[in-house]
Amino acid sequence: MGGESCWRGLWRYTRGVTATARVLVLASTSPQRRAILAQLGIPFVVVAPPYEEDDGGDTDPVEMVRAHAQGKARSVLAQAGGRPVLGVDTTVVLDGRAWGKPASAEDAAAMLLALSGRTHTVVSGLCLLTEAWEELHHATTHVRFRRLHEREVQAYLRTEEWRGRAGGYAIQGRASAFVEAVEGDFWNVVGLPVPLLVELLLRRCPELYPAGPDG
Repeated sequence: MGGESCWRGLWRYTRGVTATARVLVLASTSPQRRAILAQLGIPFVVVAPPYEEDDGGDTDPVEMVRAHAQGKARSVLAQAGGRPVLGVDTTVVLDGRAWGKPASAEDAAAMLLALSGRTHTVVSGLCLLTEAWEELHHATTHVRFRRLHEREVQAYLRTEEWRGRAGGYAIQGRASAFVEAVEGDFWNVVGLPVPLLVELLLRRCPELYPAGPDG
């Protein structure tokens, strides 16, 4: 993946920022992460990371998401042009097991029924780095589902909202009806731990956050 082809067409996410301006490089194609950064007014561009995730059978979920976030960020650093790079990885944890993205509707149904009436943990690894420094952290949020009915699970599957979502649900979408309580950062469940990110930006990249009056 060459540098020019990586950057072509990406500036639409910067709301008018020029190619020479200071922006954040998001090593993710997640529309949820793009939307959160845009809502915060943080100028950014997207580079799809060529990193291949290997979850492994016995990998600790926290170490796994930290490793994936770091791998994604490092995999696009050479194309970042000196800009800071953000890599994030999120998973759902229940009974010590990481529940990633479902491979099928049947897989998603099994995940949702396993989460039904129970509290699970959403953990995200976050890596912010440049060629000069690297920050690697994680954030944890606890989510309790009410007891789900088979009929509403089947109706949810038909929405296709479960596709590409860790644990098989999107808390910001129709699955919000499944949630009884959230303890911790809501945005972490969506896919980007906002308090953790902005604290790092304030310390490491104050020119990116907070946004100015025109940001």
